[in-house]
Amino acid sequence: MKKLNGNQILVTGSAGFLGSHFVDYSIQRGHQVIGIDDLSFGKIENVNKESKFFKLDIRNLSALEEIICSARLRHIVHFAANATTKSSAMGWNDPMADYAINMVGTLNILEILRRHRMKIHFLYTSSAAVYGEPAYLPIDEVHPNFPVSPYGVSKLAGEKYCFAYCQEYNIPTTILRIFNTYGPRQPRYVMYDQIMNILQNPDQFKVLGTGEQLRDYVYISDTVEAIYLSMNNPKTIGEIFNIGSGQHISIKTLIQLIKSVLDVESQDIYTGESWKGDIRKLWADTKKMNELTDWKPQISLEDGITRLVDWIKEYEEI
Repeated sequence: MKKLNGNQILVTGSAGFLGSHFVDYSIQRGHQVIGIDDLSFGKIENVNKESKFFKLDIRNLSALEEIICSARLRHIVHFAANATTKSSAMGWNDPMADYAINMVGTLNILEILRRHRMKIHFLYTSSAAVYGEPAYLPIDEVHPNFPVSPYGVSKLAGEKYCFAYCQEYNIPTTILRIFNTYGPRQPRYVMYDQIMNILQNPDQFKVLGTGEQLRDYVYISDTVEAIYLSMNNPKTIGEIFNIGSGQHISIKTLIQLIKSVLDVESQDIYTGESWKGDIRKLWADTKKMNELTDWKPQISLEDGITRLVDWIKEYEEI
């Protein structure tokens, strides 16, 4: 493979929800972007035509190594992971897939950087799932890590690899623990699922759990901006950051807000039971990110829901 020109960003999972938005955001700001995705969860229509795209499984070490070594990379932003959904119960139905993709894929990149002595800034997108059921709220970055799902365990293992490679081999790494991000192109998870649930069942619909679960929701453009600011700030190297709104809302209140945006009065019935690995209360302390980068979410929850509803109505079959 010929050398690619310029200082570039490599984005794994570039056809997925978070990855594709980050690619768009970076290209809009003048960056050259190389995208990698095996399209098992990502969609080809999400691929930015101005990026250089490779269909590739990150477990393919030799192919991944060729791409990384043939580019002139300044940053690698690692989104690629096994995309868990309600049906997979945060990895409980296939823990081996979470291990193979989330841990092996991450270690492959770190090993390539170590072998070739590359000082490329590696940003690892982790998850609030690493915390488990919180001991206190809001959750800051020093909160104990006791994940209760295979997905959370695999993401935490990736963090530990990042820390070890940063300490022992001086590979510049930044860990970003992302809370509930929502927006266009996200065909799963609570926000999207509830909107679709109400649209498809305008008279009566069921909601998993008691409705008392508390969540922290942040709109996709705000999450992407936080990641971008972290990428361009060398003070984030060797550090861990929460990315969330810093606010919380119950599922019951969220449902009422969605119904208000949709202008419907359907009846919601709560099942009382949820899926394995579902945390009861989860919201972020974001002071560390706020203070270092001056980042603060700009999109209100009502505005974000309205934007997502508009996208669903335009692009999804209802």
